[in-house]
Amino acid sequence: MQKREIWKGSEAIAEAAIRAGCRCFFGYPITPQNEIPEYMSRMLPQAGGVFVQAESELAAINMVYGAAASGVRAMTSSSSPGISLKQEGISYLVGAQLPAVIVNVMRGGPGLGSIQPSQGDYYQATRGGGNGDYRTVTLAPATLQEAVDLMQDAFDIADTYRNPVMVLADGLIGQMMEPIVWQDRPGRSLPPKTWAAEGRRGRTHNNFVTSLYIGAEECEEHNLELNRKYAAMEANECRWEELMTEDAQLILVAFGTPARVAETAMRNLRQEGWNVGLLRPITLWPFPTARIRELAGKSHVKAFLDVEMNLGQMLDDVNLAVNGQRPVHFYGRCGGAVPHVSEVEQAAQKVLEEVQ
Repeated sequence: MQKREIWKGSEAIAEAAIRAGCRCFFGYPITPQNEIPEYMSRMLPQAGGVFVQAESELAAINMVYGAAASGVRAMTSSSSPGISLKQEGISYLVGAQLPAVIVNVMRGGPGLGSIQPSQGDYYQATRGGGNGDYRTVTLAPATLQEAVDLMQDAFDIADTYRNPVMVLADGLIGQMMEPIVWQDRPGRSLPPKTWAAEGRRGRTHNNFVTSLYIGAEECEEHNLELNRKYAAMEANECRWEELMTEDAQLILVAFGTPARVAETAMRNLRQEGWNVGLLRPITLWPFPTARIRELAGKSHVKAFLDVEMNLGQMLDDVNLAVNGQRPVHFYGRCGGAVPHVSEVEQAAQKVLEEVQ
C-alpha cells in the first residue's frame, strides 16, 4: 500500500516541481501562494537548484526567460495581480519558444481585489494575457493529488512543445491540506535541447534565442510556425473527466474547487432521482469543445449548467462548444465567495424543472 502524506497545497506544488526536475525558481511574494517560494527557498538549493526572490514580478519572469533559454527547467509562481505583471514576459517566452511553468494561485479581483479564492483569471490564462497571437496549455487541478501529478506533466508538456505551460489553481487548492501519494510517474521521452543557449558545446554555430522578427513576412512565418504547435497541443493535450453523463439530463461543467462542489451536488441530486452528470475540464486550453458538443447532441441531454467562482468566464467556451444545441445556464460566486453545495443543487433543480 502506498504511503499517504498530509501536505499543504502550495508546498505540495513546490515539492512536486522539484521532483519534476525544476532547478531554477524566480518569484516575488504575494498572497495566497507565498508558501511556494518559501518552500522553494529552503528545499530547491538542497536539490542542487537556484532560488531567487526577485525585486519584482517583472524581474522574476525575465529571470525565468534567461534560465529557460539555457535549457534548465525553470518556473515561477504568483497570484492574480502578480501574474498580470508577468504577462509581457510570458508573451516573450512563447515568442522565443522557451519552455517554462507558471503557477497561478488565483485570488479575487479585479485590481488588488481580495486574498480569497477565485477563478477570475480564466480569460487571462486561456486567451493569452500578453500581446500577440499565442496560447499556453492551461492545467486546472481540482485536488492536491492532481496538482502534484500535473506538475510533472506541466514541465514535460512545456519541453515537448517549447512553450510555457500555466497551472491554474484557485486559492483554496493553494491553502488546503489533503492526503497525497508521491507516485513514481516517469516523464515523457523528450528530445535533447539542442536549441539552448549554453555555449557551443562542439557546434560550429551559436544558438540565438529571440522573439524579435523585424520583417512582416518573417514575423508572419514565425507566427504560423507557432500556430502549428498550438494545433498539435489541441490534438494531443486536451484532458477532461466525466462522471455519470451516460443518462444525464443535466450536465454540470466546472473546474478546480467548484468541480468538487458540483460533484457533491450531482451525487445528492442523483439520490433524489434527478439524472445529473458532470464534465470537468482538466485542460482549460485546449478546451474539451468536441466532447461537450458531442454530449450536447445526445437525446437524453436537455441542458448544461456552468458552475464557476467568477461571473461566467468559462461560460463563453461552454456556449461555443454546445453551439446552440441545448440551453446553457450559469451559477457562480465571485470576489472570493465559494459556491455552496446547496446553492448548486438549487440552481440545478431549477434548470431540471424547466426542461421536464
